[in-house]
Amino acid sequence: MSSTSRTATFSRRTLLGAGAALPLFGLLSRPASAAEFNFKLATGQDPTHPVNVRAQEAISRIREATDGRLEIRLFPANQLGSDTDLLSQVRSGGVELFNLSSSVLATLVPTAGIVNTGFAFADYDAVWRAMDGALGAYVRAQIARAGLLTASRAWDNGFRQITSSTRPIRTPEDLRGFKIRVPPAPALTSLFRALDAGPAPINFNELYSALQTRVVEGQENPLPIIATTKLYEVQRYCSMTSHVWDGYWILANRRAWTRLPDPVRAVAEREFDRSAGDERADIARLSTSLRQELTDKGLQFNDVDQAAFRDALRRTTFYTEWKGRYGEEAWSTLEGVVGKLV
Repeated sequence: MSSTSRTATFSRRTLLGAGAALPLFGLLSRPASAAEFNFKLATGQDPTHPVNVRAQEAISRIREATDGRLEIRLFPANQLGSDTDLLSQVRSGGVELFNLSSSVLATLVPTAGIVNTGFAFADYDAVWRAMDGALGAYVRAQIARAGLLTASRAWDNGFRQITSSTRPIRTPEDLRGFKIRVPPAPALTSLFRALDAGPAPINFNELYSALQTRVVEGQENPLPIIATTKLYEVQRYCSMTSHVWDGYWILANRRAWTRLPDPVRAVAEREFDRSAGDERADIARLSTSLRQELTDKGLQFNDVDQAAFRDALRRTTFYTEWKGRYGEEAWSTLEGVVGKLV
């Protein structure tokens, strides 16, 4: 079955089936010592997540297209450390490739967090106009200035939704005093603080236990993350706020990436780009289908009026402060796609 036809039938069930077959290390067609270049690709996502399914497909195609010159082993589910640990490792060369969300990357490259501006993107059309256009190019340039390179266009982490063990979030007022886990990402911490919630930055590999022990009441993530990590087991409500869109970047250690011969690097970029497109389609489809599947597992969903939340933010200094942090060039590039926020 081709990648295209496989994408057309992607579902939670096929994700789990693919995850069961996904090795924790990329399968090698010959001994690693026979490869000219041996890379590690670390991710924070569960093996069943589309990021890992599609990354493994890219790895296999890269191996075949380079005749085994470039071997990449996949390490999912934070096997090699937390997101913040791995960010240090990819900078030092401990790992050559690392898939990281924009929200966490912002701790190193502040401008990367501009895509996480609260209630900025209305839909995916706006997201991909921005990320495959001027805003994506701007962010990639800022990442390069920080000493890292991007191996492909942005992958999709999806629109983030709020889950809770205590109460549904229907209006901005429902967030007052709400203890919510956020990733160690300044933009998300600032967003929930502006809405009078109590954001607690916690690394992803500690999230389930933090919810289980009620260190926090809730969290916010895209539906595929909620499903693949079984957060529905420790949460009762899911509010479809779509408050932030988040993307993933495959970050490359500069020395390792530029050491590759041009034809090998071109193949790797091409195949990661292809898998980025496949993964985007997976996430968009799952974000629709998973609502029913998670409802069947006991999660109670409610929709919200996003305009009410955006208006509540506009009554604070949130947008003005972040415009000042990102600078006029970055902010005008964002508003060129989504319209005026301030």
